[in-house]
Amino acid sequence: MNIGQAAQASGISAKMIRYYESIGLIGPALRKDSGYRVYSENDLHTLRFVRRARDLGFSVEQMNGLLALWKDRSRASADVKRIALEHVEELERKACALRDMAATLKHLAQHCHGDDRPDCPILENLGGPQQDARAILAATHQA
Repeated sequence: MNIGQAAQASGISAKMIRYYESIGLIGPALRKDSGYRVYSENDLHTLRFVRRARDLGFSVEQMNGLLALWKDRSRASADVKRIALEHVEELERKACALRDMAATLKHLAQHCHGDDRPDCPILENLGGPQQDARAILAATHQA
């Protein structure tokens, strides 16, 4: 199949397929005499693997490691599990940070009058010294 068909079948855009090939995440596709890329079922399977890993938030580096493990039939599943659990921890840290940011913005918005006056705690906070979300919430709850 050509790159457009592979893109449609895998859910990865042709541009991203070319990018993944250029950085070595996936191997170079076979080429016809005309220079067009040709993808096999095995290539499509690899592209679907990459798409699913990307959907789960793995970085390119992590996907590269997972692909190597996937292709290595002598691997230990413990290695794969370790990578997955490390990624879970990373995702949970990011989710916590996002919840903190949302809570901070929600709190600042609640304290903004939202009227014609120029006073705005949201802009004051953005222009003030850098604080993390927990410190902002703690400071505004004490005030």
